[in-house]
Amino acid sequence: MLSLQELYRVYASLAPKPGEPVPLAAFKLSVEETEKLFSAFDEDYHISRFFHFSESDGRKYLIDGEKVTHVAIDSEISTIL
Repeated sequence: MLSLQELYRVYASLAPKPGEPVPLAAFKLSVEETEKLFSAFDEDYHISRFFHFSESDGRKYLIDGEKVTHVAIDSEISTIL
């Protein structure tokens, strides 16, 4: 499983600019890995406030009980990395 720091590094390489939504499929993890990883971070209050999930076109994942396709991560997350 990716650490939070590794996950943000991958997100930053995929996002057009910080805070922009990125398809969860772009992380190239299996469905199970994606759902487990993002659900774990979403369940942690100190981390989840930096994550913003949305549903749009594309592969849907069940993250902490919600169907989502994209994630945007606030650049301020670097303060806890």
